Amino acid sequence: MRHLRTGDPLVARVLRTLAVAVTGALVVALAGAPMRPTARIDLYQDGVHVDGTGLLHELPAGTAAVYHPGSRVLATADDEASLAVAAEHRAWLAAGETCGTGSDAEAVAQALLDIHALVGAQIEGREPHAPGAVVAGWEDRWRYVWPRDAAFVAVALARTGHWTDAVEILAFLADATTEHGDTFAARYLPTGDGVPDARADQLDGAGWVLWAAASVLADDATDDRIALDDARRHLRPLLDRATGTLLAATDDDGHLPPPSSDYWERVETDLTLGTAAVVLAGLEAARELAPVIGTRDATAAGVRADLVREAVVDRFGPDFRRSGGSAFTDGRDAATAFLLPPIGSGTEGAEDAWLASVADMSRVSGGVAPGATWRHDGISWTPETTLYALTAASAGEEELARELIDWTLEHRTASGAIPEKVLADGSPAAVAPLAWSAANLVLAVCALDDHP
Repeated sequence: MRHLRTGDPLVARVLRTLAVAVTGALVVALAGAPMRPTARIDLYQDGVHVDGTGLLHELPAGTAAVYHPGSRVLATADDEASLAVAAEHRAWLAAGETCGTGSDAEAVAQALLDIHALVGAQIEGREPHAPGAVVAGWEDRWRYVWPRDAAFVAVALARTGHWTDAVEILAFLADATTEHGDTFAARYLPTGDGVPDARADQLDGAGWVLWAAASVLADDATDDRIALDDARRHLRPLLDRATGTLLAATDDDGHLPPPSSDYWERVETDLTLGTAAVVLAGLEAARELAPVIGTRDATAAGVRADLVREAVVDRFGPDFRRSGGSAFTDGRDAATAFLLPPIGSGTEGAEDAWLASVADMSRVSGGVAPGATWRHDGISWTPETTLYALTAASAGEEELARELIDWTLEHRTASGAIPEKVLADGSPAAVAPLAWSAANLVLAVCALDDHP
């Protein structure tokens, strides 16, 4: 992200929305964790590659791998089986479309190949992953399916012409959640055999599933009407369950959901914007899913969405900070993006709050943190940075979108994978690739095409 300079038109707009909140942001920063701009996290891997048997492997950090064109097969693997797998990858990529031109199109292709490798992946000596199981990353702690990450991947695949793969991801969630009751777990085992631990359920999972389904099951999502009708029938129980979950969670006089862990993945005792905004987005999506869930439930969801939006504005507006507090007690949060297209339909005051959050959440090497009150360790997070690129592109903020996309691409690993984190010195860190970030990058570039 560029250094902020007086006279920059974008900065001028941001500063107008910040107003006196700058003082509050400083107070929040000083009240938070000690500044540790040199915090270090290792890069766990440089990327992934697929061998001739179809097994997925990680690349050691610093590998700087070269792949066969259009594949995730190493260029050094020249046996017949490996070449056949590489050809399969190229055929899969060619069956869809890549957004953007030049380096953007190449970056989208590379992100799609990483996503493709992480869906239904197989690991040597372990139970096979189920079809449609998209793991967050290829490291033990990330080798699970998060409904949020899966939702973004499904939307990215549908947008780029890989509709069948997108449906398969939602079908995995339908099967994995069936035995979990009416709630959604924080994450699921990629084998489809339940959950990995006793983490509390996350209400936002229902919202993310509905949001993704509204895109994947839209009338114009595919030309194959028979396949679309089949997908809608198969996924209806999942979407009925998700809609019912959100209606029940907002069925009181205040119409706000109860506290729940959100994308920060922390135990929360107070309602956060990260939960409220996704619940709202899910209800809005359910309104669009009348051909799937029926007119009655879709209408009920739409009516409830209007009430929830009013409640969200009353609780969190006009600044839309993480917990709805003041500038002196609370910080801005990346969840403001969840209120805006392409996730939410738009909420009064949310775009100004989102623009203001860019400065509050910026990190020294560029990119942003999950929130202004996140750890002050100098580390940028690519999920939020690419999310903001997507929001900017969808809002017509082309300059900001371009800046965030370019920053993300400049901080990939030597093998071209988008890492989860970037350190203060610009070094990639943690797991790479990260499915959520890859999907966001794809959608951001596509959004620039859609909003020239």
